Amino acid sequence: MDVDGGSTSGAGSSGGAQSVPVLSRRQKALYQFTQQSLPACKPILTPAWVITTFLSLGVILIPLGLVALRASQSVVEIVDRYDNDCIPMPHRSNKVAYIQDESISKNCTRVLKVVHKRMKAPIYIYYQLDNYYQNHRRYVKSRSDPQLLYGLKYKDISSCKPEESNNNQPIVPCGLIAWSLFNDTYTFVHRTMELKVNRKNIAWKSDRDHKFGKDVYPFNFQNGTLIGGGKLNPTVPLSDQEDLIVWMRTAALPSFRKLYGRIEEDLEAEDLIVVHLVNNYNTYTFGGKKKLVLSTSSWLGGKNDFLGFAYIAVGSSCIFICVVFLLVHVKTPRKIPTHVFRVGMLIYLVGLEVLES
Repeated sequence: MDVDGGSTSGAGSSGGAQSVPVLSRRQKALYQFTQQSLPACKPILTPAWVITTFLSLGVILIPLGLVALRASQSVVEIVDRYDNDCIPMPHRSNKVAYIQDESISKNCTRVLKVVHKRMKAPIYIYYQLDNYYQNHRRYVKSRSDPQLLYGLKYKDISSCKPEESNNNQPIVPCGLIAWSLFNDTYTFVHRTMELKVNRKNIAWKSDRDHKFGKDVYPFNFQNGTLIGGGKLNPTVPLSDQEDLIVWMRTAALPSFRKLYGRIEEDLEAEDLIVVHLVNNYNTYTFGGKKKLVLSTSSWLGGKNDFLGFAYIAVGSSCIFICVVFLLVHVKTPRKIPTHVFRVGMLIYLVGLEVLES
């Protein structure tokens, strides 16, 4: 027993001679981070700090909200709903039968008035659809991104069901999204002269260059018995069919706008614009609405008052809380013990020393 204890003691003494590794600054910081021993500065929320913080937020947010609201109000926008008015009176009792009957003309004329302000170019043309759920799970999944890029070279199009093939031949582009392409058309006349609508560069450049093939052409598209929406020119590659590219970027909400084109000339206040449209797209089956939107833009984008009102609301709330805290503090002041300041300052100084070392 004595011999065993002696040998153990000798082993322990030899092991104690090992050197302690010196950690670099980065290794030391990493060690403190993993061991949760990093120095921390815990702020002391005194009444003065809290009141000043809320006051500063209010002073910053309210002017920002006013600027954003002014930018939104500077946007001139014309919205015209035409889905009901473009149905002839004899067919309004059965709108679905009217829109599905190809023998009936779908031409319609609308008159828009530019009110109050001059519309400076570029004037953006949007079509707006309401009660249209492009975010439906089955609808969103019914597409093939590899096929849009590689065309008939890509064979696996099972994700496009139920519009993946017709007459035992694949459809390019396949899927419900492409099949339901919006196909109403608009022509604008101003002072007896037709306005030129620029339909180039309405889609994202990244989509045109990287998601739709430059050598992929429509094939066997809308050749089935049930026609969904618009047709595509089979001689134009998908990368140049920007109306399709815009439509394929599905919307997250049931009410959405998609860019149709741009008018590259100014329109004066009180001007009249005659719109000749073809009411082809079927929204009557599901109770949807169709609207034509003409809009200018500002440095903040299109017309949207929400951001400005949100900034003003939050800033006003901060000012209100600041006033309440100030009144409470004046009525019942609270003194912070001196040792709390000392402890906080000590923690802060120790943290600085550790970080500098």
